[in-house]
Amino acid sequence: MSGMVKQKEKQRQETRKQESQNSFWLRDTVLPDFPALFGDISREAVIIGGGMCGILIGYYLKRAGIRTVILEADTIGSGQTAGTTAKITSQHGKIYRTLTGSLGPERARQYAEGNQRAVVEYGRLISERRIDCDFHKCGAYIYSVTDREAMEQEARSASACGINAVFTQETELPFDVKGAVRFGGQARFSPEKFLGNLAGELEIYEHTQALDVDRHMVYTNRGRVRAEHIIFACHYPFVNVPGFYFMRMYQQKSYVVALEQKEAQTGKPGSLLLPDHVYLGVDPEQGFSFRKAGDALLFGGYSHRTGETGNGVSPYKKLELKAGTWWPKAAVTAKWSAQDCMTLDQVPYIGKFSRNRENWYVATGFGKWGMTSSMVSALAISGMIAGNPPDWAAVFSPSRITPKASAAELAGHMQVSTVNLSKSFFMPAKKTLEGLKPGQGKVVEWKGKKTGIYMDETGTLYPVSPRCPHLGCQLTFNPNEKSWDCPCHGSRFSYTGELLCGPAQTGIGLEDLT
Repeated sequence: MSGMVKQKEKQRQETRKQESQNSFWLRDTVLPDFPALFGDISREAVIIGGGMCGILIGYYLKRAGIRTVILEADTIGSGQTAGTTAKITSQHGKIYRTLTGSLGPERARQYAEGNQRAVVEYGRLISERRIDCDFHKCGAYIYSVTDREAMEQEARSASACGINAVFTQETELPFDVKGAVRFGGQARFSPEKFLGNLAGELEIYEHTQALDVDRHMVYTNRGRVRAEHIIFACHYPFVNVPGFYFMRMYQQKSYVVALEQKEAQTGKPGSLLLPDHVYLGVDPEQGFSFRKAGDALLFGGYSHRTGETGNGVSPYKKLELKAGTWWPKAAVTAKWSAQDCMTLDQVPYIGKFSRNRENWYVATGFGKWGMTSSMVSALAISGMIAGNPPDWAAVFSPSRITPKASAAELAGHMQVSTVNLSKSFFMPAKKTLEGLKPGQGKVVEWKGKKTGIYMDETGTLYPVSPRCPHLGCQLTFNPNEKSWDCPCHGSRFSYTGELLCGPAQTGIGLEDLT
């Protein structure tokens, strides 16, 4: 490996390390280290991605007697798993009435069955292995402060799908609600502690990035892996054809702050809420997430499509201000964001990657429910490879065609992609470097070409290519995390050009400053 390549890889690893250090879950959890791949190997199955999904699939394949290797571009658990709020639940927002109407009662029941099976399996596995991961059984609530009828309808739909769901107006929240739906028998846990327990007995190679896949071969930056079965568990598939997932998914960012009491105030007016159960609001202006984690409250909200950050108040600041109205004595002790792949019909893609790639599998499009969907993926894909797929897996088939459920989302997604591709290829930069302030990033005309430039607090400039290397969309600057984000498919890059999140596989480079 050349010195320049080593330097770029080191920069990339340091950037990802800095991002993962913002994770609440990695503050007090040390995960095991694994070597990088060296040379070529052969296995029965290879999994691309070492987050919760990849580790779980690897564990169940090993248990089925299938020799499996996991390839992780950075370190295990450092990607989307580090940003989760770690709710283990089949309650995924106001979804069961929607699915019953768009996919039909049987498919909605399969969705419920698969996710509830995942909730139960987490509990069984944690008990069987005696994993110390702060696992706590609880209820999961959705709530509305404006629409009682919608909550009553959702409770009926979820119950018809076989879930223990009841309508209620009683919650632990610091405000009144018009209605809520309580799912019984759900849970919360510390994901990195759980992941570390399983990973220790698996064959894993870290700092090994999959670059290309051809039939039975995965090409990496460290060597090749030949396998009968290839599983994409890397958040967003980087292979565009077949599958065409770039036409069927986009990504959203959500924000979370950890709040802790400044002083002993328990039970007094304004003291910090530490609910036993987990909550999610479904109203556009009150769609907040609440869950307890030790002595902290994880308080989230203000999600938006990746790349559409706007020019208003930072989501972190808005969360802090909102928290201050309810708990003035609480302090923000951590903050981070998560990024989620969103499918067009709200159901993940789990199963065969494509009809003409029988040995490829995919697990993606988890929405905001990565923990439960990771277990769903592990049970479904390991079952398919072992020859005993669960009946409920049919609803998650990546080859499904759901025009009724997908048409509106597809039109919106294609419009965003078309606009930002046009910006990249046909629209010249309208701004100049003049007027750029410290802490800002803009796409400008610089040295005769379109360039993305960030200015740090010392006035140092960081010019990069503003074109996403995935499919060429024009990037936008995210002031909340000082990154360049792709509004088309959600790839993200640091202001120095390192890749933070796919589907892109390469960075955007740091232009010559001279």
